[in-house]
Amino acid sequence: PLEVINRVLKSDTRVDFQTYDKKIGANVSSSYMILKNNMLEPIGIVFFPFYHNDGAYFSVFNKYVNYIIIVNLFIIAISVWLSWIISNNLTRAVTKFSDKINQITLFEDDPKPIKYYHNDELNQLVKAYNKMILQIQEQKQRLSFKEKEEAWREMAKQVAHEVKNPLTPMKLTIQNFERKFDPADPDIRDKVKHLSRTLVDQIDLVATVASAFSQFAQLPEKNNEIFDLNKEIKNIINVFSDEKIYFHSNRDIIMVEMDKIYLSRIITNLVANARQAKHDDRDNIINLDVEQRQKRVIITVDDNGTGIPEDLYDRIFEPNFTSKTSGTGLGLTMVRKMVEDYKGQISVKSEVGKGSTFTISLPTNM
Repeated sequence: PLEVINRVLKSDTRVDFQTYDKKIGANVSSSYMILKNNMLEPIGIVFFPFYHNDGAYFSVFNKYVNYIIIVNLFIIAISVWLSWIISNNLTRAVTKFSDKINQITLFEDDPKPIKYYHNDELNQLVKAYNKMILQIQEQKQRLSFKEKEEAWREMAKQVAHEVKNPLTPMKLTIQNFERKFDPADPDIRDKVKHLSRTLVDQIDLVATVASAFSQFAQLPEKNNEIFDLNKEIKNIINVFSDEKIYFHSNRDIIMVEMDKIYLSRIITNLVANARQAKHDDRDNIINLDVEQRQKRVIITVDDNGTGIPEDLYDRIFEPNFTSKTSGTGLGLTMVRKMVEDYKGQISVKSEVGKGSTFTISLPTNM
């Protein structure tokens, strides 16, 4: 090629470059351009080769495409790995927060705040949760105070009502005795005895009311012990020997762990209520059933008495409610409180004129 170039540059000789390409055996179809100076004298030749075989270009192209694909796959793998770590940490944190929130109840003593020290998006969620915990604690304290205040208000109202009932006849009796008092009356001694007996009876009634409210306000400390429930209930209902009380159990022995005094009060109150609900047209029959179902004990007290209207179901456990002409209305309230102390439940079903059924469900680990 140098020879050709020199010849071209030194003269105006024209060269058939295609013929030259064939001579050198190149598989090319080249292009050439003569460069001239300002004097229009040839000073050089530009050589532009063009290969008929495109494989060289595709080889280079494929090489760089492979590099690009490998780099992109590596970047995608790194991105997926980082995304998995970030999402896993985020999911674990969110799950932890969700479990904490699901554990929050009004009956939980002290909900624990979440300790989180990372300054990220979840930090705002943690702050909102901890703020909510403080608000719940404040509302619980206010609600507890309000409930206690309302309970004592109702208690005071009921105590005043129950004490006022015997005081009124006592006042009327004394006023009537004073108006008709005659020292010369030959029956004056009998009248004084009658007055004294009446006053004593009313005073005893006031004392009974005070005692009932005292027991309701402060139940004795539980002294749990393990015993046979069937045997203990049979001993309790023996007190009501004058009643038709039938005891049934699905097992010969049912062992429980609880306070015998609590159990005695529960059974005694329910049986006493069943006795007082006696229907005038038939004998009173009381069925007391005990069943053990897996990890629970079911106690049922059923009677064929007068029954309870359905609209009073929710009121019979209130402290100031009683459907009888006498009584404090605290019996069923104490029963529910003692049952709930053992994480149990009490419910009632009744039909007017046919009787009532009280059902107690207590957990047991025996």
